[in-house]
Amino acid sequence: MLVLLPPSEGKSVPRRGRPLDLDTLAFPALTDTRRRIAEALVALCVDDREKAADVLGLGPTQTDALDRDAGLWTQPTARADAVYDGVLYAALDLDTLDPAARRRASRSLAFASALFGLLRPADRIPAYRLSGNVTLPGLGTIASQWRGELGPAVEEARGSGLLVDLRSSTYAALWKPTGPADRLATVRVLHEAGGRRTVVSHFNKATKGRIVRALLAEGASPRTVGGLAATLRDLGWTVEEHGSRLDVIVTEV
Repeated sequence: MLVLLPPSEGKSVPRRGRPLDLDTLAFPALTDTRRRIAEALVALCVDDREKAADVLGLGPTQTDALDRDAGLWTQPTARADAVYDGVLYAALDLDTLDPAARRRASRSLAFASALFGLLRPADRIPAYRLSGNVTLPGLGTIASQWRGELGPAVEEARGSGLLVDLRSSTYAALWKPTGPADRLATVRVLHEAGGRRTVVSHFNKATKGRIVRALLAEGASPRTVGGLAATLRDLGWTVEEHGSRLDVIVTEV
């Protein structure tokens, strides 16, 4: 089983650690594209900070993010699972899993990234700001850079197992999975209250983090969408199946 997670827009800034080395990251077939995007990002932030802020969607109080992107090659790095934070990653809370579950995480989790394409939890990266919907001057959209690159990397990592795609819509746009429908699962979290169901960002992110944590802790590795649905029900969730999409119904955080 391979689980694809979105990155967090907010990131924990490493205080110490060696600088970024693209050659040490997992999925080495992505190195050239990573370097091309990184160089364009650094050049933008060094050459025209006002334009960079506009392109990256940064406000006047976020100049520290511009500084970090400008210094991407020299900033300290830490493990990706420590740099990414936010609601999903707080709920996932990898650090508090037992050693066996953390080893499973290293094999079965991959993080989507506008800058790096795909990352494993142990990959060392700096804090950076680059969303998947950005268009970089001279390169074009981030999606155009990754669309032809990510498929082979994901398929190699997945092998013959189930792909659980938990990316947000922004990062799902970078690459669309293909293959047998029973080997590709997406998850939608619906908050039910007063007889109505809605998609609420906080519930969605927190529940996805808890689902992944539970699967890792349990050592579960279902091979089909139906198997994943059955596993989640065994773990206490209310799940409805709609083809390759599973709807998980929650009533509280």
